[in-house]
Amino acid sequence: MPSALPLGDPAPSDGLLPALAAVGADARNFGVYLHVPFCRVRCGYCDFNTYTATELRGAKQSDYADEASEEVRFAARVLTASGVPERPASTVFFGGGTPTLLPAADLARMLGTVRDTWGLVEGAEVTTEANPDSVDAAYLRALKDAGFTRVSFGMQSAVPHVLATLERTHDPERVPLVVQWARDVGLDVSLDLIYGTPGESLDDWRISLEHAIAQQPDHLSAYSLIVEDGTKLARQIRRGEVARPDDDLAAEQYELADRMLAEAGFEWYEVSNWSTGTDHRSRHNLAYWQGHDWWGIGPGSHSHVGGVRWWNVKHPAAYAARIAGGESSAAGRETLDDETRQVEAILLQTRIRDGFEIARLNASARREVASLIAEELIDAKAALAGSIVLSLRGRLLADVVVRRLT
Repeated sequence: MPSALPLGDPAPSDGLLPALAAVGADARNFGVYLHVPFCRVRCGYCDFNTYTATELRGAKQSDYADEASEEVRFAARVLTASGVPERPASTVFFGGGTPTLLPAADLARMLGTVRDTWGLVEGAEVTTEANPDSVDAAYLRALKDAGFTRVSFGMQSAVPHVLATLERTHDPERVPLVVQWARDVGLDVSLDLIYGTPGESLDDWRISLEHAIAQQPDHLSAYSLIVEDGTKLARQIRRGEVARPDDDLAAEQYELADRMLAEAGFEWYEVSNWSTGTDHRSRHNLAYWQGHDWWGIGPGSHSHVGGVRWWNVKHPAAYAARIAGGESSAAGRETLDDETRQVEAILLQTRIRDGFEIARLNASARREVASLIAEELIDAKAALAGSIVLSLRGRLLADVVVRRLT
């Protein structure tokens, strides 16, 4: 089942935000995340807030576009009433779940509500995630016509036995088809890969990278498999049915990915993300790492505005009831103090190639910089220019760097 929501303070039913949320808002971008919590099947490794048809308990997929659209309108009223200046959305991201389980017209309607409510900046990035077996050429054309600019396909692997362990249902031979269909209609393409799956060898991973690179995507994400408590995969490992992931092998796989992607013309811009130039970086995800504002629409979605963070009720039925009652769907929230915001800024901004300014570190953290250079955990040239930027070794040990700086 999906992981539990964090603990926090009660969220007011009217959703109003404290005054500090408006401070400095004009200098921050505003993004919108729309969570579509539906999947045909639950993959054994997944603890995202997703539900199959048998788990909806009264909620209806056919009602979801209307419910999400109503939360968009509610969000706009809350921001205005809280004194947060109106800003058009710089990015819109549909995640899940599998957003493309819904009809393309539903995604278009939700995007239309965002556009009608807040507006979009010129050249806004509009992305949806998709499984390779959840779209066809006509569907992708409909997305492009609705204003989508980008699609992120969950490829995960090109090796059948790895896909089987992950319980992914698509045929790897379909990936080139969907990428070509997306290209034909003018959508940018990102591919998501997972490494470190039990039973995946270094050669298996090399094959997946070769297949992904051959599609010439604009962007590629490579995430290390995390075995989350409560998932089917965690139970299989605990019972000895599946081998535990090998951390040393995962490090080798990351190094192989970085080398092969660099040779193919990709550059890393975040620990798990590479693009073919700065124009193809995920601007939506960068907004998370850079501490900008976003409103998360849908069950279990998280939001952040000016140091105030909140999260919605998890189950689609509970979410639908809140929306129908005209009240906030937030289950809880927290207001971040200055110390927490500093720690989170270091945690997130050291992960990206643009780095974290050394001048923003406290005195004790600045004293760590020389030793981090000596241990080859951060880039010496960048540090001399005033920024903490992780080396390849540092990307593998990013948590160590963060602990030393906080």
